Amino acid sequence: MKIYTKTGDDGTTGLFYGGRVSKDDAGPEAYGTVDEAVAALGAARAEAGREPLGEKPGTDHEEIAGILLDVQRELFVVGAELATAIDNRHKLEPGVALVTPEMTTRLEGMIDDIEANVGMPTGFVVPGGSPLAATIDVARTVVRRAERRAIAAAAPDSEVVPYLNRLADFLYMLARATEAEWVPSRNKEE
Repeated sequence: MKIYTKTGDDGTTGLFYGGRVSKDDAGPEAYGTVDEAVAALGAARAEAGREPLGEKPGTDHEEIAGILLDVQRELFVVGAELATAIDNRHKLEPGVALVTPEMTTRLEGMIDDIEANVGMPTGFVVPGGSPLAATIDVARTVVRRAERRAIAAAAPDSEVVPYLNRLADFLYMLARATEAEWVPSRNKEE
């Protein structure tokens, strides 16, 4: 099997569970942007492995890399849901190819954890406080674009848009936490 199939040469792309749509339709725009977010988070995860550990207790960039990997995997769930025609949505397994409210709630718990331990910024934040925080901020902006694209593509009862909204908030706070040399718990749920 080769990487190229030539089936998309006509400007269409295949959907999960069948069907084809134009590559510039709302769905491919949304899940394509989610794919960009996965790649941007990969750059942040690689940076977490390069950046030296901070001097403050609790600073563990391995844990941050793990958090970012968890988020990348969750974005595959988002992408799968967005790449499925509405009439095939019933075939999607929650948490595997369908975004669940629990995924959003988990992010909220991690945001709350950061806010309780690091606090909210008191002024306008200019990204670039550290290479790791800067790459997380780049990923956050891509997630915000994915959120905007998903509004036109997600099913009315989908959790995709709330999840992406919360993910962008989480990445904002995670970048601030890395600048403060503090790491949230990976499995925080409220």
